[in-house]
Amino acid sequence: MTTAGKTVKQETMLIAIAITFLLGFLAGTIFTVYKLGPSKTTASQPDNATEQQGITLNNEQAQAITALEAEVEKNHTNAEAWTRLGNLYYDTNQSQKAINAYTHALELMPANADILTDLGVMYRHNNQPEKALESFNKAIQTNPRHEPSRLNKGIVLLYDLGRIPEALQAWQELLNINSNATTANGKSVRELIVEVKKEIESAGKQEPKGK
Repeated sequence: MTTAGKTVKQETMLIAIAITFLLGFLAGTIFTVYKLGPSKTTASQPDNATEQQGITLNNEQAQAITALEAEVEKNHTNAEAWTRLGNLYYDTNQSQKAINAYTHALELMPANADILTDLGVMYRHNNQPEKALESFNKAIQTNPRHEPSRLNKGIVLLYDLGRIPEALQAWQELLNINSNATTANGKSVRELIVEVKKEIESAGKQEPKGK
């Protein structure tokens, strides 16, 4: 087989592995995306239908959003209000509004790895994985020891972009910082890496030999 042929087959194999893991992820069998911020919440695979069908807020959330929207309208330089508003939009699945709020907050506090990570998660919910990756990379540049950004970077690289080697590298770098790192549902990142590598090895063994 030619080198070009091998490359195509390797790429096909990696795509198949990525699809396998993506299906498992959609079924909720692996883990959820980790979010920082005052609300300390986690977010599962994005549910864009929720936004398209409208958002149902409880009274407390609705009142808080209304108050914060009024605050940022009269005081555009209130970074804390923009961040809190972004968190509320995040928690109520309003990804585009959250993106706008976090963007305003970052204009005032550009070197904030937590906000950059939350922004990245919202880009992912908004089906913009490349923008999500960009935000996670900025968070890592801002704080090289920032764990959630590295975890989420691996998630986007693997499940959304199919860039498996880069995803494994992101998670390995996370383990270099914290050898006991876990995902949002408590799954060991070390164990996750082992599972991905086993899938790659298994797919390689099943790959038919070239002529």
